[in-house]
Formats: sequence, structure tokens, C-alpha cells
Amino acid sequence: MRILVVEDDPLLGRGVQAGLEQAGFAPDWVRDGIAAGTALGAGEYAAVVLDLGLPRLEGLELLRKLRGAGDRTPVLILSARDALEDRVKGLDAGADDYVVKPFQFDELAARLRALVRRAHGEAAPVLSAAGVILDPGTRTVAWQGRQVDLPAREFDVLHELMLNAGRVLSREHLQGRVYRWGEEVESNAIDVHIHHLRRKLAPALIRTIRGVGYLMPREPG
Repeated sequence: MRILVVEDDPLLGRGVQAGLEQAGFAPDWVRDGIAAGTALGAGEYAAVVLDLGLPRLEGLELLRKLRGAGDRTPVLILSARDALEDRVKGLDAGADDYVVKPFQFDELAARLRALVRRAHGEAAPVLSAAGVILDPGTRTVAWQGRQVDLPAREFDVLHELMLNAGRVLSREHLQGRVYRWGEEVESNAIDVHIHHLRRKLAPALIRTIRGVGYLMPREPG
């Protein structure tokens, strides 16, 4: 799950990026509001972790611009500003959650997973589609009651398909949601991941919509 981290402090930015990566996310990191706006305009992000005291374009102003442009990407503000007034301003500007520094990575990761679930209309912490059970918190998958071990990329592709069960997702969308900046990606990488998922789960589980992409149905069959 690709996340954009917007944090100007280099030590904290690297730390948040490393912590989220360890928690199973694919985090990109930028250090100012202008760079964040450019990244969001060019990339596919499941959520944004946003500091407020940013150079070039302040965090709240960036948030207002995003919402004004119709960008619905979930935003979690991560800030040392702990006054009630600051939290209210952040939420009223369009943030979906507000976490005060210092923080615990487990809580940050759980809040991000919750934001992504809500953005896709999912209330339950565990996803279920077409007989597959996927737990983003423990990064485990079960198929017809049997645990299935998946490497990180295959898990991420399956997670994205299940979050969007019933919708066709293009290869470009899937690639943009599971790979970070600068990673070397083979042109057929998503096709290979889908092939492996079908082999480990069921050949007909993920449907190919020719010329468009892939579909994970909500119900088996």
C-alpha cells in the first residue's frame, strides 16, 4: 500500500518512512508542500501522512488545495501542534485523522489502515471477497480456511484488488499502488504477481478483463 509522507525534518522523515516500510507499507517521502502536491498529482497513493509546518507551502494550505480540487485521498496529519484549536483546524480543513507527535508506530499504522478501509467503504478490519480472507494488520491470507503464505508484493496486489472488489483495476493502477519511487519494475511485474496469486489461490479467482485490467469479484463463482 503506497503512502506519501510529507515531513520536512530529515531525521523524522527517514524514521517515519522506515517505520511504515517495516509495517508493510510502501512509503514515498517528500519534504515540502509543493513537492507533495506534485507527487499527488502524478502518483497513486492510498493515504498521506502530512506535517503542518512545511516550507514552500504550509500543510493546512496544501490540504485545502487538495480538497478544493476534489482530491479525496485520505490524509492523516502528524504534527507536534497539540492544541485543541490546531486539531480542529486540521480536521475542518479536510484531514481524516490527526496524530500528535511523539507517537507510536503501531498506532500510526493502525490509523492508516483504518483510513484506507473507510475510504473504500469497508468497516471491518478484515477483508473478505470471493472466499478469500485478508487481514491487513497481521498481513495474513486465508483461502477456504487454509492459510496461504504470500510475499510482500503479492500480498499488496491482492490487498488492492480486495479493497476494490467488484471493480476493474488497470495494471498501471496496481503498479502505482504497490511500488515506490525509484524501484525498478519489469513491464510485466503485475501480470507475474497475478499469475502467482492464481496458482496459490485459484486459477479463476482473479479475472482478466482484456484490454482493461483485472477484477476480483465480491462473491465466488
